[in-house]
Amino acid sequence: MKCIDLSLSGKGNFQAKRGILTVSLWFVIETLMIKNRLMPVSRIRVALLRLFGAKIGGNCRCPHSIRVKYPWNLTIGDNVWLGEDVWIYNQAQITIGSNVCISQGVFLTAGSHDVSGNMDLRVAPIVVEDGTWISTRTIVQMGVTIGRSAVVTPNSVVHRSLAGGFIHGGNPCRVIKPRFPSARDTQSFHTETDRNPSMRNLFEPREAFSVESSNQGKVHSDNKL
Repeated sequence: MKCIDLSLSGKGNFQAKRGILTVSLWFVIETLMIKNRLMPVSRIRVALLRLFGAKIGGNCRCPHSIRVKYPWNLTIGDNVWLGEDVWIYNQAQITIGSNVCISQGVFLTAGSHDVSGNMDLRVAPIVVEDGTWISTRTIVQMGVTIGRSAVVTPNSVVHRSLAGGFIHGGNPCRVIKPRFPSARDTQSFHTETDRNPSMRNLFEPREAFSVESSNQGKVHSDNKL
C-alpha cells in the first residue's frame, strides 16, 4: 500500500498575503491578547483584529478567548457573537454575515490537504450568511457556504454547503427540519424531496435537542429546536 512522503508536500494554493514579520507579530498579539482568558473586553479584541486587517462591523461580542489564524482573511458583519474557544483557522477568506451566533468551541477551517496526491495544502473560502447559528463544537470545513438563517446543531461536521432556513446536524451534516415551521416552509420542504428523490437521504428526522444558553453556559431542557 502506498505511503505518502510528507517531505514532498508543499503550500499548494495557499497564499500568506503578509510577510513573516507581520505573521510573527500577530502570533504574539494573538497569544497575549486574543487568546487570553483574563482579558474579558470585546472592544480590545475587535480593535486588534481590525489593526491587523480584519473587517468587522458594529456590536461584535467576543469577551472570551478565541483564536484567529490570519485576521487579514476575516470579514464579520454587525451584531455577531463569538463564543469561548471559537477557532477561526482562515488560511483563505472566511466571511461571517450579520446577526450570526458562533457558539463555544466551533472550529472553522478554510484549509485541508490533497489526500490522494502529496498532501499539498489546499484552501477554499468559507461563507456564513446572515442570521445563522452554528452551535457548540461544530466543525465547518473548507469551501462551505452556510445559508441565511440556518442552524447547525452541536458537534456536527459541515463538509458541504447548507441551505438557508433549515436546522442541520450530524456527521455528516444533514437537514433535520425547517427552522421556522410555517405551513409554506413545510410544504416546500416536502416538495423538494419529492421532486428530487436522490436528496431524500439528506433529510433525516431527529429528535429535538437541548442547546447551551450562550448567556449562562448551562443546558436548558426547555430551549429546544
